[in-house]
Amino acid sequence: MNRIKSIYFVGIKGVGMTPLAIIAKEAGINVSGSDIADEFITDIVLKKAGITPKIGFSGDNVGNVDLVITTGAHGGFNNVEVIEAKRKNIKVITQGEAVGIFMDGGIFNRKFTGISVTGTHGKTTISAMVATLLKVNNFDPSYLIGTADAVSLGAPGHYGKGDYFVAEADEYMTEPTYDKTIKHMWQHPKIAVITNIEFDHPDVYSSLDETREKFLAFANQLPSDGVLIACGDDPEVKKLLIEFKGRKITYGVSPDNDFIVSDVLKDIKLSIFGDHNRLNALTAFAVGQEIGLSKEQIEKGLTEFKGSKRRAEFIGTLSSGALVFDDYAHHPTEIQKTLKAFREKFPDSKIVCIFQPHTYSRTKLLFEQFSSSFKNVDTVILTNIYSSLREKPDPTVSMTDLTAKIGGKAIFIPELSDVLKYINNQSYGKDVVLITMGAGDVYKITSELIKK
Repeated sequence: MNRIKSIYFVGIKGVGMTPLAIIAKEAGINVSGSDIADEFITDIVLKKAGITPKIGFSGDNVGNVDLVITTGAHGGFNNVEVIEAKRKNIKVITQGEAVGIFMDGGIFNRKFTGISVTGTHGKTTISAMVATLLKVNNFDPSYLIGTADAVSLGAPGHYGKGDYFVAEADEYMTEPTYDKTIKHMWQHPKIAVITNIEFDHPDVYSSLDETREKFLAFANQLPSDGVLIACGDDPEVKKLLIEFKGRKITYGVSPDNDFIVSDVLKDIKLSIFGDHNRLNALTAFAVGQEIGLSKEQIEKGLTEFKGSKRRAEFIGTLSSGALVFDDYAHHPTEIQKTLKAFREKFPDSKIVCIFQPHTYSRTKLLFEQFSSSFKNVDTVILTNIYSSLREKPDPTVSMTDLTAKIGGKAIFIPELSDVLKYINNQSYGKDVVLITMGAGDVYKITSELIKK
């Protein structure tokens, strides 16, 4: 691996792939790759990095490279480019495996101290916060953040000169058909963070118990001098901590944690809002203390953190006056916490949420939870389900049923183009906050809304 000079990325626009490509390019490795023509939130950052993806997948795209990294989407190991690479005896690894290899440092012929952030929610924000703490205090960390942009960091990936490598640790499987290893198992950090544990991927886990067991397996990979930093308020994390025998640090709201929100953050002013983000900041604070940063250094980093792409991101204002935000929330818990934060931030405004469900399997499994997730909005506009490339449509999941279950505040408008027309006809004024929400492509309508 330490002789790799060129890497080809299959599905380079993915939020897990783009940071890897940027890190490799900054490290002096020749980077190329491909993806579909659709617009991605990573398009701009790839362009800034000087990386131009080939459009479409073809065996002819793969030249004489040393390594191919593939995503689990777009066919995974069955992608024509992967098949061609294997025919040429080019080594092929997945995105999840590559993150572990990059963190280990072998590909760069150096060693890093790994910091991995996993959990059902909060991974992106906490990873970006920790990387920001290190960056603003001149540690020049390497980092891999699963988004297109974090204001305090710029690009979502960076190859730093410092000792630390910060990365999200995804709880999805490596490759849906051929390698069901959970992605976070490829990472071997010295500091591991577990934010929370919920049942979110029914196509991966058979139960909540199995989900917790996989997180425990990840924690058990920590070295003897490693540490687990975990939310002591989360019910499933509490169960995990009982079984975990290594060194552990807890954080949360309750007074029996090692780090408590009301004590630690009482004098720190954050640029991001919501109780969930205060908890995210506390997590980063605990990591900062563990690596030896002073309270002043941590406070400096947290106050300079301005949020991440698609996390309560302010987009602009409609010509009629309404504020427009965009958020990645796609699990009922994320939706509830995010909308609660918006309600507290804008207590006198009318809140309108445009929600695009993500994957048929999640919508079906968590149907009841979704139906009660929108208590803090005045109107919720539901669209068709965004079907992930890793699953097939399920005709038994009905958005009409979900709309009826939510009740009078819910409107079902299947197509995003029709949502645009509906919003433009409403002439929402300054007393309205409009939020696009979901892990699919719902964010794409925000630019059109602002234009009009």
